[in-house]
Amino acid sequence: METRWMCVATVLVCQVAAGERLDRGLVALPREDGSAFLSWRLLADDGESTAFAVFRRAAGAERTLLTGRHYNPTCFVDTTAPEGGECVYELCVDPAGAGEPQPVAQSKVNLAEKPKPYLSIPLDGDYDYQKVGIGDLDGDGALEFVIRQPNFNTDPYQQPGYWKPSTTTYKIEAYRLDGTLMWRHDMGWSIEAGIWYAPWVVYDIDGDGKAEVYCKAGEGDPRDEKGLVQSGPEYLVKLDGETGRIVAKTDWLSRDGFRDYNYYCRNFLAVAHLDGKTPALIVQRGTYRLIKTQALDQNLNRLWYWDSTQEQARYAGQGSHGLIAADVDADGRDELVIGAAVLDDDGKGLWTLGMGHPDVCYVADIAPDNPGLEIFYGFETRQQTDGICVVDAATGHKLWALKEPTYHLHGQGMVGDVLAEHPGLEVYAGERDYPKRWLHSASGELVALSEEGSLTPRPVWWDDDPQKEVIIGRNISEWSGATLQRIEGSVIAVMDCLGDHREEIVTAVKGELRIYTTTISTHERRTCLLEDHQYRMGVAVQTAGYYYPAQLGMTSTVASQD
Repeated sequence: METRWMCVATVLVCQVAAGERLDRGLVALPREDGSAFLSWRLLADDGESTAFAVFRRAAGAERTLLTGRHYNPTCFVDTTAPEGGECVYELCVDPAGAGEPQPVAQSKVNLAEKPKPYLSIPLDGDYDYQKVGIGDLDGDGALEFVIRQPNFNTDPYQQPGYWKPSTTTYKIEAYRLDGTLMWRHDMGWSIEAGIWYAPWVVYDIDGDGKAEVYCKAGEGDPRDEKGLVQSGPEYLVKLDGETGRIVAKTDWLSRDGFRDYNYYCRNFLAVAHLDGKTPALIVQRGTYRLIKTQALDQNLNRLWYWDSTQEQARYAGQGSHGLIAADVDADGRDELVIGAAVLDDDGKGLWTLGMGHPDVCYVADIAPDNPGLEIFYGFETRQQTDGICVVDAATGHKLWALKEPTYHLHGQGMVGDVLAEHPGLEVYAGERDYPKRWLHSASGELVALSEEGSLTPRPVWWDDDPQKEVIIGRNISEWSGATLQRIEGSVIAVMDCLGDHREEIVTAVKGELRIYTTTISTHERRTCLLEDHQYRMGVAVQTAGYYYPAQLGMTSTVASQD
């Protein structure tokens, strides 16, 4: 049980992602029983007294107040909607909770159509996609969706079944929620079509209130006779969020010092607030041996440079398959968890485990009895002991570890509060080549050991209780196995991008971006998860490297009245 959240009507209080202004994210969907479900964001600036009102306008009918003028929850079920017609819902907000609520958003529902538990953005062609990022590209408070297509990936590892020549170039495309294609950026033949060659992030680094897109770039077609890109200039480019035009560029970290193609083709981008106030862009090259990292300001000027040869302790080869920005030492500034090692906000090594490369790596408030944040690891490198462990994020001190050999823990594992009977968050990891899957409690108690199951279950807040559900295959289920809903398409991301505090599931179907959102009513009142700083940084980095679900930072609760 995650005790930081109360079961009835709570407000999530957390560190807020600086500079991002969100609208109410109103979403309305028809349900199978003929009712309409609406939900919207509670924002970090809202107080306990902030109240809402929902009006309905149906064809040939008067504007009707549905909720009363000082409604407290952030979702509503309209059971009185007329059958078989279109309704326009209007959300009104009263910040003080004592005056007249003012209109802030509208959404339409056509109750004559077959109910669908998702919103659909048609893509500009019959293709699917591999990654999705979000950001307010035009400054109106609404989030746009940026994808990279097609869904093709080649790995730098030079063994059969891994690397293969690219058949086309990656395109980055920006869409509004109404399906408008804003722009397309062709990354070109200098960027091979694989996640390690083509990192990108969506975020407002320059502070103008509009998100930009940053990505790796090159020039021309430098592929050799095999199809490898081993030469030619490499850049970081800044794309204007509204138009997709290249507006700035700087050199990427060089290939110098890396042993071979497999090692220098591992590239990352991330965002971190290194001074606790302003976002910086993080560029990294290398995972398994040499690692180079630099931080850039809003003008793409270098703030600092670090590489693993600068440290006396073992930092080389400690990289994971993603970067995590988190304030691990509670000094108000982000550090960088590069894997089994952490860089301080000033670009110097903070600590390293020296255990090699972890496939599983999450930073969260896992253990309620340990102050601050923790990191959960599952190591790909063979370990005689401690291959699964939870460590204190500030020091790297191991709080507990699995005391048996592990061989190749694989996939992204899982961190999430999925069981109410255990305090804190549960952690999960499994072997690639052996039938072993471990589920541990936050304190290290072995909750379950199984011989089968997904290596990458996706946790999601979906129903009306504090625990997370999980996505396994095409089912949204309780950890116990009870299925709540079926989904279609490949799961691309889980994030709170619309509606109330529950998370959406973004999937790829040919020619379509789908956003599944819950239609389960709840009286819990929580701030939009994107306004938790660490969660927002986690969402930003999901377009570079493997996909790791975003985790909340340190939080507290404030009681609210229903």
